[in-house]
Formats: sequence, C-alpha cells, structure tokens
Amino acid sequence: MIDVGRDPNGKRRQRWHTVQGTKRDAERELARLVHSLNTGEYVEPNKLTVAEYLQRWLVDYAKPNTSTRTHERYAEIVRVNINPVLGHHKLTALQPLHIQDFYSNALTSGRRLGPGGLSAQTVLHFHRLLHGALRQAVRWQLLVRNPVEAVEPPRVKRREMRVLTEAETAQLLTAADGTRVYVPVLVGLTTGMRRGEIVALKWPDVDMQAATLTVTKSIEQSKSGLAVKSTKTAKGRRTITLPSITVEALRRHKADQGRERFRLGPAYQDQDWVCADPDGSVLKPNSLSAAFQLLLRNRELTRIRFHDLRHTHVSQLLQQGVHPKIVAERLGHSTIVVTLDTYSHVVPGLQEQVAQQLDQVLRKALRTLASR
Repeated sequence: MIDVGRDPNGKRRQRWHTVQGTKRDAERELARLVHSLNTGEYVEPNKLTVAEYLQRWLVDYAKPNTSTRTHERYAEIVRVNINPVLGHHKLTALQPLHIQDFYSNALTSGRRLGPGGLSAQTVLHFHRLLHGALRQAVRWQLLVRNPVEAVEPPRVKRREMRVLTEAETAQLLTAADGTRVYVPVLVGLTTGMRRGEIVALKWPDVDMQAATLTVTKSIEQSKSGLAVKSTKTAKGRRTITLPSITVEALRRHKADQGRERFRLGPAYQDQDWVCADPDGSVLKPNSLSAAFQLLLRNRELTRIRFHDLRHTHVSQLLQQGVHPKIVAERLGHSTIVVTLDTYSHVVPGLQEQVAQQLDQVLRKALRTLASR
C-alpha cells in the first residue's frame, strides 16, 4: 500500500499493489512505485482491459483523427485479430512478451480461414496500430510506458512495384482509347495523381489555357459510402502541368460530356466531375478500378493496379532525368526524401546513366586536349 496524495476534501488516498514473488521483490516494487510518485510518472492501477481501452481509443481518438476508411480498418483489426488474443489482459498488466507472442502466433497460424500464418506486412499493421493506441494511453496517463516499444516488429520485404515500359504504356493507351477509362488512365499516367484524386477532379480545377490542373481534394470509398476529403497535407494541394496529349484528350472529353448532357436532358446530373459515370454522377473509386481491371483482362495486357500508373509516371520521369524535387512536387509528397525512399528501385539505373554521361564528358575532354 502506498499514499498517492489527498483528494479534494483532504482525505488521504491510498492504493494497494500486489506483487508476485519474494519479500525482496516487494521491496523493489515499492521503491519503484515511490520513485514514480516522486517523478510524476505514477499511474494508478485500474481494471480497464486491453479490449475496453481499444474500444475507447477507437471512439475517442481514432474516429475523429483518421479517415472513415482507416477507422473501419482499425476497428476490424481490433475486433478480429487483437482482442481475441490480447483483449482479456488488464491494460496495466500487458507485457512486451504478450505482444511478441501475439506477433509470433499471427505469423505462424493467424489465418482465420484454413491453416497458415499471416504475412509480415499484415502483422506490421497490427504493430503500428498497437503502438499508436498504447502511445495514446501513455498520454492519457493510463500507462507509465508503452510496452510495444520493447517489441520487435516483423521485417517486411519491400514490395516490388509494377511499372509499365514505354511500349506497354503505349499499348495500354491504345487499348483504352474510346472507352470510359481512357481519360482517368491518361491522367494517371501523365500526372501521377492518385485514384481518389482523379475521381475528385472537377472542371473548374482544370485550366486548359495554362495546361494545368489543381489537386485540392480526394474521394474515399468505405463501407459507409463516399466521402470527399481535403488532401492529406499542404503539399498534397498542388498544381500540375499537363502535356499537350492530356490537354487535347480533356478537350475532347469535355465536348463528349456536353453531348451526353444534351442527350440525357434532365436525367443528367451536372456536378462538374471530370471523370463521371454516364449520367454525370460521381465515379466511384472502386468502380474505376474494376473497369480498369476488366480492360486489362479483355485486352490481355500486363496486369497492374490502377495505383501502378502513379509508379509508372514517377519511374519514367526519373529515368528521363527530371529532378526528384520536381517529381516530389507533382506527387504531393511532403519532402523529396519520401520520393527518393519510395522509388529507390529506380536510382541504381539512374546512377549508371550518370556514370556513363560522366565518362563520355571526360573522354571527350581528353580527346580534345590530345588533338591540340
């Protein structure tokens, strides 16, 4: 038992702590508790379980601070994966070993349907969620320290990006020409915009005369429906220059929309979306991906995700010698470091090009000197 201060009425407040072990163990724990009281790190024992705390964290912290889709994913991970294993522990009794054991079992036998384990990437998602949630518990003074910080997360091999060659890019654009996915595919390939940013684009965002478009928002699709949200960061709000092929395609596309508007009359929902459904209503992100995959399958083209158009755009720019800072600005990355780290797989090829160019410059200079 230790004194933890007095309540507003001046009455002494005492808390009991149970120690499993010897008298010496109890003395060491008492010394630790007294020290934590003196340093302001003492956390009063409570009966809150991990499951109860995570539910509160989802409601009070995650929901107002993350997107709807992210919150839904967090809630599912907590409900399906974390609570069945760790939820019964008292929050203050959760130990690093409990968490490490949870990761190990998830990797070897964590699949819900059938035998086998979950991928290292999936378990890393568990680790990041737990780390963030328990870090908030420390801030709320429910924990003295975050036990996840003492746990080693699984190592994940960097997933190899799929990017199209110039020939494959031409094949894709030729196959998409005349279909409803042509414009979003072309915009993705020539701007590096994300899928949600492309479907959120409106005609006032496009300046045909200046050959630019401005990214200000994104559309997110979740179980709750569609939500228009602002860009993730200030850098995410950006103006991107357009090649003439994209400007010409957008001019034709706008004219086609005008004809559809005239044909459908009052049934047309004129909401200014650049990439819209036939009736003018918003094009759902998942619908765009489904139509894109159908095109690839029907034309027997290289199977990639729609997001890989963004990777293709970046890779082609870097290979053409465009400065990474310009690439980062087009992508809306917060810093150039993010761009270089994400697309480091392109750098070795660029290094070879630099070496070859330097070799050519030096050899030319030496030949010029020798001929004098």
